[in-house]
Amino acid sequence: MMDAVIEAGTRLAEALRAENEALAALDLGRAATMATAKMQASEALAAATAAATRSGMRAVGEERGTTAALAERLQSLGSENRRLLEHAIALQSRVIETIASAALPRAAAPGYGAMGRARMLRQPPPLAISARA
Repeated sequence: MMDAVIEAGTRLAEALRAENEALAALDLGRAATMATAKMQASEALAAATAAATRSGMRAVGEERGTTAALAERLQSLGSENRRLLEHAIALQSRVIETIASAALPRAAAPGYGAMGRARMLRQPPPLAISARA
């Protein structure tokens, strides 16, 4: 029974590692396609863990060390996944804001500011975008 938990946990760890790799490379399209595999692996681990708990199975001996290392690996990969997802969402928001601000007409017409100087319009910060086919 613990073999099923370890197998499901390993599958989830691999799904997280692959998604983290795509997110780190800012390949958001590839990362999005991995969401289903990550969800399926999460559900499989939850089901295997619930079955082991219902039957009273516990890791003993060598399995105990294996499950502890796997839990630590999943914790680390999960934290990294969260950080990378938050970074990707923030970046995507900046891209959308930049595109939206470019599409909107300027809020104020150029005019004169303090001491008769021409007033400069606020420009959005520069942003580089890379697309992959």
